[in-house]
Amino acid sequence: MNHKQKFIFFIIVTIFTLVAPELALASVESSLMTLQTRLTRVILPSLSICAIAWAAFSMMSGNDKSRTHMWYAIIATILGFGAEAIVNFISQTVR
Repeated sequence: MNHKQKFIFFIIVTIFTLVAPELALASVESSLMTLQTRLTRVILPSLSICAIAWAAFSMMSGNDKSRTHMWYAIIATILGFGAEAIVNFISQTVR
């Protein structure tokens, strides 16, 4: 492995460890539940807030596509904060 591949591998392992450190001592089902919980309660809402900030900055800077950015931010916010409800609805429907 060259230095670039080692660095990319290190970054992936670090991110994976930060997202789900319990995976080393857990079963597959509990690991997936932990990952789902972190995605729906932490990561997706954080990304939606970043999208709103990006759309607001785009609007303040006078970008021609700021209206499109705002719609994308609204859709991301709905999906980000409603992700847990969407996942629960799909899992109850499948069972």
